[in-house]
Amino acid sequence: MRRYGKHTDEDDIRSRPNRKGNRPRTHIRPKHEDASWGMVLTVDRGRLTVLVDDRIVMAMKARELGRKAAIVGDRVALVGDLSGQKDTLARIVRIEERTSVLRRTADDDDPYERVVVANADQLAIVTALADPEPRPRLIDRCLVAAFDGGLTPLLVMTKSDLAPPDKLLELYGDLDIPYVVTNREELENGDASDRVRAQLDGKITAFVGHSGVGKTTLVNALVPEDRRRLTGHVNAVTGRGRHTTTSALALPLAGDDGWVIDTPGLRSFGLHHVDPSRVIHAFPDLEPGTENCPRACSHDEPDCALDAWVAEGHADPARLYSLRRLLSTRERTEGD
Repeated sequence: MRRYGKHTDEDDIRSRPNRKGNRPRTHIRPKHEDASWGMVLTVDRGRLTVLVDDRIVMAMKARELGRKAAIVGDRVALVGDLSGQKDTLARIVRIEERTSVLRRTADDDDPYERVVVANADQLAIVTALADPEPRPRLIDRCLVAAFDGGLTPLLVMTKSDLAPPDKLLELYGDLDIPYVVTNREELENGDASDRVRAQLDGKITAFVGHSGVGKTTLVNALVPEDRRRLTGHVNAVTGRGRHTTTSALALPLAGDDGWVIDTPGLRSFGLHHVDPSRVIHAFPDLEPGTENCPRACSHDEPDCALDAWVAEGHADPARLYSLRRLLSTRERTEGD
């Protein structure tokens, strides 16, 4: 049975009223062409502290971003109240493509990937020479994560007044990693922080290290007090307990010539997310020798072409040993 006649128009068709009075849903999202850009300084329970021009703005992620999360170091586009006044909140509507990412997992069996820092130029791996003793396997894991994520590693050795750096430098000498050696007295008078600062100018540097190595002390020496006060309301520094830093925090160096990102002290550094085939890119002197490797070669097996490549004199055997030590680090625990 026909409900309408042959010739109907829109007035003849009954439509069910929208009781909520809101607009119908649409898949067309606003472009937010007037959005302002900023840098994420820290993230705390869904609230993000963002530097927009010279203002600190509190923001939250817009619903249209879905599961995509912004992290410290991200360049983001914001709309809404950007005044930075108390009790105001902006919305993050876009996240710029990242140039580098520092990731880790809780352990090597954990498939859940934790993204720590975005867009950092280098990774400063801080280790004490004594009290606590150096943990080379943890350093190796940080190096693998840096190479995998596109960050240049920097080795920072503290407490040289308690032990000499020679043994550790010998272990990493073949990797050609830049390094700085510091002690507490030099940090207090500024000499060591000046040497470290020379490695940081013009760069965004993420600092990692396990508890007690003096990482946060070094960061405080590098960043003037007025700069720390700029983001002091979000800096979870207690000075007590096992960890002094509880969340990643970006801090500007004096003269606006670089950034330091302080991260929580590490207890472990899992590498479940790392594809071993990408680690070879950090060894440009060895990479050409992989052309004759069998398919899906791990570069640590009997048929690996790198053995013949090195034996022919194309590269230093110590470099091949260093590569294989890093590749095998997933199979060892940090305390080895």
